[in-house]
Amino acid sequence: MLTFLLWLFLLLFCWPLAIAALVLYPIVWLLLLPLRLVGITVAGVFALFRSIVMLPVRVLGGAR
Repeated sequence: MLTFLLWLFLLLFCWPLAIAALVLYPIVWLLLLPLRLVGITVAGVFALFRSIVMLPVRVLGGAR
């Protein structure tokens, strides 16, 4: 509800800025989408490396 009231405030007092934000938000989101996918991929690779490194510890009974 607060977000909606802030948008109304922005629309009433700074309507060109509000319209620019509404138009540019999807474009910026689309431009940042590849970076988000790279981040997900890198996190997955690090999780895989961690699993590979921790496998001997788990097999020998370190995680109880």
